[in-house]
Amino acid sequence: MNTSISPQDQARILSEALPHMQRYDEETIVVKYGGHAMGSEEVARAFARDIVLLEQTAINPVVVHGGGPQIEAMLKKAGVQSQFAGGLRVTDKATLEIVEMVLAGSINKQIVGYINAAGGKAIGLCGKDGNMVMAKKATRRVVDPDSNIEKVVDLGFVGEPDKVDLTVLNVVLGRELIPVLAPVCAGADGSSFNVNADTFAGAIAGALKAKRFLLLTDVPGVLDKNKKLIEKLSAAEVRSLIADGTISGGMIPKVETCLYALEQGVEGVVILDGKVPHAVLLELFTDHGAGTLIYR
Repeated sequence: MNTSISPQDQARILSEALPHMQRYDEETIVVKYGGHAMGSEEVARAFARDIVLLEQTAINPVVVHGGGPQIEAMLKKAGVQSQFAGGLRVTDKATLEIVEMVLAGSINKQIVGYINAAGGKAIGLCGKDGNMVMAKKATRRVVDPDSNIEKVVDLGFVGEPDKVDLTVLNVVLGRELIPVLAPVCAGADGSSFNVNADTFAGAIAGALKAKRFLLLTDVPGVLDKNKKLIEKLSAAEVRSLIADGTISGGMIPKVETCLYALEQGVEGVVILDGKVPHAVLLELFTDHGAGTLIYR
């Protein structure tokens, strides 16, 4: 590989990373890899190399992935019309089949393939395997803009995590294996549920009491009112930023997942831009860090 960094600089960089490597030695890091953060094949392969590097430095990485854009494309290809209720996608039987096929199938195995090609030993699993994550039907309340009356929306086969069983992950972690998890879960009766990938990753990170939970997305992190990155926030500060409207829209469910993971025993959660080259390494192995760190 052609590089402009001198051997001396390369050695210095490795030496400076040592204290960070020691901090995370034998620790579990859960990385949520969003469908929007995946971008090009080049970006995905670079991400895979970084995950293999974590494993090589005695860290236990767990990758959880989404796949919104890829599901969207496959639904279009299959001619399945998405139904929406209160602005939320309803997952009916036909949609669920494609969601499961794309998440637990093509995307999952693609990430596994890239990690293995980079020298790792990844195994692709979903929430159903070993009853890892059992889900219950999700309910959403929306306010009807015409009548101003709050009503419950039926989202079909959309679930939220109910119970986490770590049996499978405990067998896998610490054995040079990298689990790659798709957020497809089973209900108590064996039916399938599509679970939001952030929520699923938060439940996994919480159950594992992960040292770090990294949420890779397509924005730099939590921004203040002037659109400047906020580098550090306590859980209490996050709540007040939601209350005053600084944190809004799609960032609210993300930070709520972060707060949930912290309550479950995760030490720190970071929201960062997955499209930045080596975002995971920047966050874990440099003083600079990346994104917004949310702590208890």
